[in-house]
Amino acid sequence: MSAETFIQNWPLPTRKKNQLRLRQLRVLHKTQIGSFYRICLTGDDLQGFLSHSFDDHIKLFFPDAENGELVLPETGDQGVIWPEGKRPQARDYTPLAWDAAANTLTIDFFIHPGGLASGWAEKAQPGDPLVIGGPRGSFCMPLEYAFQLYLCDESSLPALGRRLAEIAAARVEAEIHVMIMADEAQSRAYLPSLTGVNCHFLPAGDVDAAQRALQQLAIPQQGYFLWLTGEGDRVKTLIDYLTGERQINENYLRGVAYWHQK
Repeated sequence: MSAETFIQNWPLPTRKKNQLRLRQLRVLHKTQIGSFYRICLTGDDLQGFLSHSFDDHIKLFFPDAENGELVLPETGDQGVIWPEGKRPQARDYTPLAWDAAANTLTIDFFIHPGGLASGWAEKAQPGDPLVIGGPRGSFCMPLEYAFQLYLCDESSLPALGRRLAEIAAARVEAEIHVMIMADEAQSRAYLPSLTGVNCHFLPAGDVDAAQRALQQLAIPQQGYFLWLTGEGDRVKTLIDYLTGERQINENYLRGVAYWHQK
């Protein structure tokens, strides 16, 4: 089947551009869910916030852990203008949920030692400030694909959780496969119900095990969408396999590096 026929039968993902601005917010409350801190933010600047896609990212700007100094960029028509000299301490995170009526934004932070964002989240208390920027744009993937695969590690569990919630709310009738390269008990403690989802847990960081799992997966010739995220080199290895040996149509494949092994 040609790529042209495939595209005619199934909708392509679309991109949406958002107004780029920085927002001064504050912590409303914090809870722990599994191996994540869930922090709810609020503030007048949250008005007008939009996030169109489950794998959107927003940039969080943190104060210096030693002296409390907060370095911020400027925003303009050309995008972000980074200051010379000391760079802002920033990390990208998934906007898990936002409620325009309640004026709240929820972000989940994976708990791990030595992380800038995780360290801030551990100490965060109601009233603490946090500056966010974005999302600058959204890559919107329709819900109606007949076959959907989501492969990720713990870094992208919030995005996966948001997508599964959207699928459940829309009562999508599709074959849903989830492959998680992370601890099974911790992942199940964090994620919403996996009822109706074909879920497989793989050894953390084992790209060979992930490729073997993909080799055993029967992917139809059309009507699919595949979403792969996690460590950059591992994602690239799996994308190369899918677009090469499996001849997956790149228009229906999304690969995103959520972090890079140093």
